[in-house]
Amino acid sequence: MKLSGGVESALHCCVVLTTATDPVPAVRLAELHGVSGSYLAKQLQALSRAGLVGSVQGKAGGYVLTKAPERITVLDVVTAVDGAEPAFVCTEIRQRGPLAMPPEACTRPCAIARAMAAADAAWRGALQAITIADLAGGVDEDFGPTALAGIRTWLNGAADEDTAPSTD
Repeated sequence: MKLSGGVESALHCCVVLTTATDPVPAVRLAELHGVSGSYLAKQLQALSRAGLVGSVQGKAGGYVLTKAPERITVLDVVTAVDGAEPAFVCTEIRQRGPLAMPPEACTRPCAIARAMAAADAAWRGALQAITIADLAGGVDEDFGPTALAGIRTWLNGAADEDTAPSTD
């Protein structure tokens, strides 16, 4: 299974937004993750359409999570960005070629389609069991208890730079 790079960016943005006390501008999220603003805007729009993030307009605007991080799953984000289509779509290849089976002989999915559907269901189940809160907890486990706090400080400092008076 191959996911788009947008899923990675969207997941990172959701984790970062768990730390935010104010809306975070898309440009700051893009800067933090080292991606282009236009690229990230597409992912944020997908998250917004799915109701996972909200956009706050105005000078102090930006993005916020619309639900508690414990209520947003990795599968929610994957589905928002890449869609809900299964990874495998059966084309009934057994009904083609010189030994094609007639449609009436194909009343149930073949063993291959059943195996792929079971794998897709297991994959989706695993992603449904992991929340954005779980991922945020993993950041602190991986990088120490101040990792997310450091991101929050950077976000707030970056916002302060935008509103600070010029010294020129």
